[in-house]
Amino acid sequence: MATTLNSTTPLLQAQDLHLHFGGLAALSGISFDIQPGEILALIGPNGAGKTSALNCLNGFYRPQRGQILFAGHDLVRVSTHKIPHLGIARTFQNIALYTGMTTLDNLMAARHIQMKQSMLASALYFGPAHREEIEHRRVIEEIIDFLEMEHIRKATVGALPYGLRKRVELGRALALEPKLLLLDEPMAGMNVEEKEDMARFILDIHERRKMTILLVEHDMGLVMDIAARIVVLDFGVKIAQGTPDEIRHNPAVIKAYLGVAERKSSQQ
Repeated sequence: MATTLNSTTPLLQAQDLHLHFGGLAALSGISFDIQPGEILALIGPNGAGKTSALNCLNGFYRPQRGQILFAGHDLVRVSTHKIPHLGIARTFQNIALYTGMTTLDNLMAARHIQMKQSMLASALYFGPAHREEIEHRRVIEEIIDFLEMEHIRKATVGALPYGLRKRVELGRALALEPKLLLLDEPMAGMNVEEKEDMARFILDIHERRKMTILLVEHDMGLVMDIAARIVVLDFGVKIAQGTPDEIRHNPAVIKAYLGVAERKSSQQ
């Protein structure tokens, strides 16, 4: 049964997560929490377990051990298709959109979990179903305006530049009206201008929509600028947690990242 959150209760608590694929340990007993209204960054070298952790949070993977408590629910025991209904939305490192549909249609498709009318009522399109459709359209048009996508609202997504497709995916996540937004490398593959736009949108989402965000990102400049706290993983183990300033000067974090640089240098 769900419990009521108060100001001191974390919105999400991941406790002692263990995830194995055969003999490979992707996560080894990691724990962290996310406070309501904060931006928490999850960082680490490639292969550290960041995306595996996100996949556990939204039910793509089931950890062999541990709990994930969200608003009083243990997500490990919740069916994957029910997790968005609890208030968790996600963007992906590899874009997952309906490429043959328009921007508007992609955003409207995300509203299906908010629909309360029956299929028959929606098909006949009268009364409550008509009013519901109008409300969904209002939400979507507000997101299009918020993310400055008016010029691509009727464009086929598959024909859009990469940076704009990333923006559409962010809009689709917002269309779910989540309590917790999971962003998996939202700036991967972007140029400098696109990164600046995405950073601005993430800050606006946090500040104007008061949304809690878990961010996985390799751009350390961005992470240090916008995250309230940072959790650092290395080979599936949590090696540090703290404020950006604490993480910046943490010897274990410096060693993990320097180790990556040294391995790359030795291979050249």
